[in-house]
Amino acid sequence: MSTRCVSRNRLLKIYRRLLRRFGPQKWWPARTPFEVAIGAILTQNTSWSNVERAIRNLRQAGCLSLRALDRLAAAELARLIRPSGYYNMKARRLKSFLSFLKERHAGSLKKMSRRPLPFLRRQLLGVNGIGPETADSILLYALGKPVFVVDAYTRRFCGRHGLAAPDAGYEELQALFGRHLPAQVPLFNEYHALIVRLGKEHCRKTKPDCAPCPLHEDL
Repeated sequence: MSTRCVSRNRLLKIYRRLLRRFGPQKWWPARTPFEVAIGAILTQNTSWSNVERAIRNLRQAGCLSLRALDRLAAAELARLIRPSGYYNMKARRLKSFLSFLKERHAGSLKKMSRRPLPFLRRQLLGVNGIGPETADSILLYALGKPVFVVDAYTRRFCGRHGLAAPDAGYEELQALFGRHLPAQVPLFNEYHALIVRLGKEHCRKTKPDCAPCPLHEDL
């Protein structure tokens, strides 16, 4: 793969084009870091609109705190998050995360955020049901750690624009951004959110809308 494809200048040029077209995305849409972490688990294998409905149910039930969620029976939790799909499995995963947060970080995301990024990532990946994308979403959006989140939109975008091979793995894609961009939380946050916006509006899995895409011209 040519140096041009993965240069810092090219990645920043893409970022500026996306930002100019779409504007700031204000992502992650949540009221508290704890809500971000819950949303990161709920968004697995579903759309964000479904997660919003589940979050709304939890908020209306007064259950968007560690103490309230911890007291909630698994069956009732599953009922409240039903709109997010796979609700029984996600209820178990949420309970596992709550146990982890209590046992390892005294139930405090603020205390958790004081620990170094590599250490926290290893810990999160050891929690049942938390894979790289979910772990990194919690690290970036809830804890303010400079780690780039890779999802299906990122894979599609990188493959189609020659930034990486279509079958590139998670760590390879993450390293692409981490190696060529300054490790800044606001930049990683906004860049990922803009890629998601691009994927939804133009770089779709089927029937991509390339002509009006802000990246249509060769970069």
